[in-house]
Amino acid sequence: MATIELFNTLGGKIESLAPVGTPALRMYCCGPTVYDYGHIGNFRTFLHVDVLRRVIRQHGIPVEHVMNITDVDDKIIRNAAAAGVPIAQYTEKFERAFFEDLDALGIQRPEHISHATACIPDMVSLIQQLAAKDIAYQAEDGSWYFRIARFPEYGKLSKKDFDGIEDGARVDIDEYEKDAARDFALWKAVKPGEQSWDTALGTGRPGWHIECSAMATKFLGDDIDLHAGGEDLMFPHHENEIAQSESASGKPFARHWMHVRFLLVEGKKMSKSEGNFYTLRDLLLKGYRASAIRFLLISVPYRHQMNFTFKALADATNAVDRLRTFYQRMTILADLLKGGFDDSETATDPNILGIVEKAREDYTAALNNDLNTAEASAAIFELVRAGNAVADAGTLRPGVAVEILKVLDLFDGVFAVLEDRDAAITRAALAWAEAEGRIDEAAPELVATLAFSDADIDALVAERTQAKKTRNFARADAIRNDLLAKGILIEDSKDGVRWKRK
Repeated sequence: MATIELFNTLGGKIESLAPVGTPALRMYCCGPTVYDYGHIGNFRTFLHVDVLRRVIRQHGIPVEHVMNITDVDDKIIRNAAAAGVPIAQYTEKFERAFFEDLDALGIQRPEHISHATACIPDMVSLIQQLAAKDIAYQAEDGSWYFRIARFPEYGKLSKKDFDGIEDGARVDIDEYEKDAARDFALWKAVKPGEQSWDTALGTGRPGWHIECSAMATKFLGDDIDLHAGGEDLMFPHHENEIAQSESASGKPFARHWMHVRFLLVEGKKMSKSEGNFYTLRDLLLKGYRASAIRFLLISVPYRHQMNFTFKALADATNAVDRLRTFYQRMTILADLLKGGFDDSETATDPNILGIVEKAREDYTAALNNDLNTAEASAAIFELVRAGNAVADAGTLRPGVAVEILKVLDLFDGVFAVLEDRDAAITRAALAWAEAEGRIDEAAPELVATLAFSDADIDALVAERTQAKKTRNFARADAIRNDLLAKGILIEDSKDGVRWKRK
């Protein structure tokens, strides 16, 4: 089997990705800081990590994937204090929402999920190792800092030039200027009103950067195969992780680094002040489907900056519909074999098997080449075009449909959009909006559409079919128009009657 080739930020080039020393590929991916609902930029990163782990598993390689939950940091402390609740109570709501959103987008859960607050002893131990080497030092207020000047390779990931680092220049906030190279906080001394832990380092709480180093090494060891995250984390967070981890262990922390590019919205940086800041839930309440959002966010390869537009989201909706319709058409044709149909004498296009095999090869090669999701999906849509043309001509044998379905299943093992869970996901979003007092944010036509259950729609479609058989065309048309008004489309084809929600 061909190897997976993936760009390594550390080496600055595409390199083979494979586990070293263990059967499973050990990967650590920075998870959410649960201070608010996740936005689509966050989920673009999580989706591309999901694509990677799915591709790895399609290669037959087990995955040991660790994701942290940052449930204590500056933002959480600030927001919890403003809300007048303990940080655990504040973060629980947003953590639950995060996992609901992961499930809605079809993102597989990691093998290990680690809360920062559950690993305080591991962080303390790591800081003590650094202190024993005089790389961590205690300031006058009791906080502990990492001495950057003691790590000469600082900047090797972000490729920033930090010559002339001023020893002892400190910064104690978690996120700071992108060109600052200062001793950063490992452990922050207790402040009035903040949650704290009594430890051998003193009373306080961990800095953000030490959290990931401690959790990664706890679950995966001192040297891991892959570390992933958004490009905004490259500096200072990932740079600081490398400095801490390698100073303590004396080993390379991660062999491979994967960074997902930023997302723009309608050509601009996403921000609340621009009015273009969207969470997944915002889009669901506008009537967009979770499957289309997933397809769009992974359609642009991870190393390319993506421009999210609502036109592109509409196009993604149509693309998913086209894929599902084709999959259903091939399933109906393939099912003829289950009924004992003998297709050995059936005429077939002599080129179609070659087209099927080319789609399989092109799809696989694209993903193996630095996760080129754009080329991978293009290969599948070429198969859809050719398959439909042959089926329309009546020269597609059921046995060939079976082979096409195998390729579509391979595709869906990574893209995960063929199963239609959209209505259930949207209903859940509406239920959340109602509970939160935000139902007025939902599109009115969306509320009307979902007033009908799938069973209600099936019953009306069956009634319409019967009305057509008895030549009661007025009733059949009335049912179609009624459903259309509620956002439900009926499609009549030679393969049968289908319906879908707009």
